Amino acid sequence: MANGSSDHSESFVKIPPIKFTKLFINGKFVDSISGKTFEAVDPRTGEVITRVSEGDGEDIDLAVKAARHAFDHGPWPRMSGYERGRILMKFADLIEENMEELAALDTINGGKLFSLCKVLDIPGAARILRYYAGAADKIHGTVLKLSKGLQGYTLREPIGVVGSIIPWNFPTIMFFMKAGPALAAGCTMVVKPAEQTPLSALYYAYLAKLAGIPDGVLNVVNGYGETAGAAISSHMDIDKVSFTGSTEVGRKIMTAAAGSNLKPVSLELGGKSPLLIFDDADIDHAADIAFKGIFFNKGEICVASSRVYSKGIYEKIVKKLVEKSNAWVVGDPFDPRVHQGPQTDKKQFEKILTYIEHGKREGATLLTGGKHLGKKGYYIEPTIFTDVEEDMIIAKEEIFGPVMSLMKFETMEEAIKRANTTTYGLAAGVITKNLNVANTVSRSIRAGVIWINCYTAFDLDCPYGGYKMSGFGRDYGLDALNQYLQIKSIVTPIHDSPWH
Repeated sequence: MANGSSDHSESFVKIPPIKFTKLFINGKFVDSISGKTFEAVDPRTGEVITRVSEGDGEDIDLAVKAARHAFDHGPWPRMSGYERGRILMKFADLIEENMEELAALDTINGGKLFSLCKVLDIPGAARILRYYAGAADKIHGTVLKLSKGLQGYTLREPIGVVGSIIPWNFPTIMFFMKAGPALAAGCTMVVKPAEQTPLSALYYAYLAKLAGIPDGVLNVVNGYGETAGAAISSHMDIDKVSFTGSTEVGRKIMTAAAGSNLKPVSLELGGKSPLLIFDDADIDHAADIAFKGIFFNKGEICVASSRVYSKGIYEKIVKKLVEKSNAWVVGDPFDPRVHQGPQTDKKQFEKILTYIEHGKREGATLLTGGKHLGKKGYYIEPTIFTDVEEDMIIAKEEIFGPVMSLMKFETMEEAIKRANTTTYGLAAGVITKNLNVANTVSRSIRAGVIWINCYTAFDLDCPYGGYKMSGFGRDYGLDALNQYLQIKSIVTPIHDSPWH
């Protein structure tokens, strides 16, 4: 199948049995209170893999009670940072020991490339844990020199019970982007994985217990956004919510949090990220960055470079992109020859195809792709549109799939203006050999991360997050850790001062 070819086949790897399908609350796997379950589907075929317990508000309440008790009375927030760090290091070791099985779960449940999961997602989870484990015993306050005969200092304390709602495009990485800093800070958690991809999250809950994380500290409740997710957002005993997903859902979470106990919220939301290619760019390098910037992970990545702008070398870039598209293999994500697996679920698959039809109707030129592939499963050809205008739906709205819009610009000033013509502000890319152009453009684009002569170049030390409707708060780096900490100031009078 594809622009290359690979049939659906399980001959490439032995699919492990599904071990964990219930909710994980207070250190135990339990059925949902309602007894309801929902289907976990294999996007390679559209067939049901298994059924998992469906948690709702009652189950979230039970999980929050466990997390609350673990925070208020349990050992986790009271351990030294060194002790927490040791347990998180053990957790990371266990993840690496079970890498094959975890990678297979994200492949059969999310359509992710098995080969990439083994070199990127699963080892990445272990690295995130080790990074924050190393920071756990370095959480310090400051000594304050105060006026008026006072002395003071600050403490950095864990914020409390954290509700984390994670998306389906990177089920493993996103789990630990939130759990890593929150657990290192001494918080307890209730995690709702995406209903499309709950299987690896439940496995991580099991490994957390094996690593020695106390009962109640990390709870995982499968369920739907409108029930379990809404219950997390509005729960009076959750002290903070961290969410990655769509801007539309982010609004609802923020409203619910404000309407309950005014809990702080971190939101990493949608994007419609521009990539600006200037005339001095190396053609092959620029085309490679542009292609992978949107087609990596089948376009299901919030920072995807879905709007590509170039100038005098536009036609050469187009030619290179067509060549790359023709060599791009779509098929079974267990096949090591494949570059792109299926979209995560049927709903997303159909949404992407609808956007492609919008692009054709609005007058954009379909350069490559545009069709689904195969007789079963949720496969879509890498799709490139030229002659795209800024007011077209495909140029304005986040598609979250393998669809690129190619556009032209004349001057640097025009490029900056058009890059900023979006309600989003998550990421952007600049390809140029001119340092002045790179500096000017990167400082002028309103986005949380700007990549120069590279793209999707993530690093644990480098925080990223959004401007505008792409949200607020930062993941990665120590900035993420600080989001799970409160600052407390303590003030005392100095002896013989007027305050004594």
